[in-house]
Amino acid sequence: MPKRPPGSPAKTPASPEPGPWRAEDVTVGPDGRPYRWVGGRFTLGTMGITRRDLLKGAGAAATTLSLMPRAASAHGEEMDEGGAEHGPAVESQRIRRWVMVIDLRACDGCTGLGVPPQCTQGCNWARFVPEGQQWIEVYQPEEGHIEGIGSNFLPAPCMQCQNAPCVNVCPVGATFHAPEGTVLIDQQRCIGCRLCMAACPYDRRFFNWGEPVQPPQVKAAPYDVQTQVPAIKGTVMKCDFCTDRMAAGGLPTCVEMCPQGAIYVGDLEEGIATNGQRMASLDELLTQDGVQRYKEDLGTEPRVYYIPGHGENASTDGERAAAFAGRANREAGGPMKDKLEWPWARINAELEKLGVAAVTSSMEGGHG
Repeated sequence: MPKRPPGSPAKTPASPEPGPWRAEDVTVGPDGRPYRWVGGRFTLGTMGITRRDLLKGAGAAATTLSLMPRAASAHGEEMDEGGAEHGPAVESQRIRRWVMVIDLRACDGCTGLGVPPQCTQGCNWARFVPEGQQWIEVYQPEEGHIEGIGSNFLPAPCMQCQNAPCVNVCPVGATFHAPEGTVLIDQQRCIGCRLCMAACPYDRRFFNWGEPVQPPQVKAAPYDVQTQVPAIKGTVMKCDFCTDRMAAGGLPTCVEMCPQGAIYVGDLEEGIATNGQRMASLDELLTQDGVQRYKEDLGTEPRVYYIPGHGENASTDGERAAAFAGRANREAGGPMKDKLEWPWARINAELEKLGVAAVTSSMEGGHG
């Protein structure tokens, strides 16, 4: 195991009741050793898994990396660099350092599948994004957003800058860095001055001018700074890297929804990333020719990296892409952003017909 860096938090013992590792939960990492993705981290160990079981688990990596949230504690035997076991595993308390790598060789804006950008659509649905906002938006060269990148399409989430202008200018501390390096917004503290929007060089922040339309169950829920729900009038919102999903052992929605597997999320501490279909070494991804961060010359230190490309590896094959079989191909033209959905008004109308709105309104009153 890699040695703990000086000054990093000490490890604490895991639960005293270790459970067996299942073969289907195991995949082979880029270093050739077995890993399990659980609790928002990759855990190294074998726990009696045979070589046959390990190979079986590696073949099922696409499904094991798209896990539903599961318990955060992991059990196993910790091994030193020589492979010798030396007692019960201990759960690392090392703080994650989330990073995103987008392979533009695989991104065609979903035009070849004849559907709107699925990273954006999935984000809209899963995060209850208010209508008109695109927390991850797919740009094109002629729109002037990707000079120097050399691509036909560029998915742009919040860049999660480590020297974030938005954080620096917020007068009330509503925009802040989480320990993992992600930039979050506390809408209950936000005063709506929009200085952060003016400071962001990526145009990746959005303002709720009116009362955001969301399903009544969402509006009635207690506020959560990680999920930004319920949305609040007069405040700023943006991509949050789905930190709540990753903390529970899942993946950001844009990663799971991309039919081409173009979006990777990883941890700089562990040096491993995944697109939900395969695991990769971050060194492998970040040493590709021409890898860069958008507008990195501004000194913002973004945590989103791009592998240059023109969508040349985008395919209509594969399990995810096959879900769109039968739709007309659109090999020319831009992404179908005009077909994106924000279905909340329609959902609310249907719920009103069922009399659900009155029930949730009384629930919402209980949070006042």
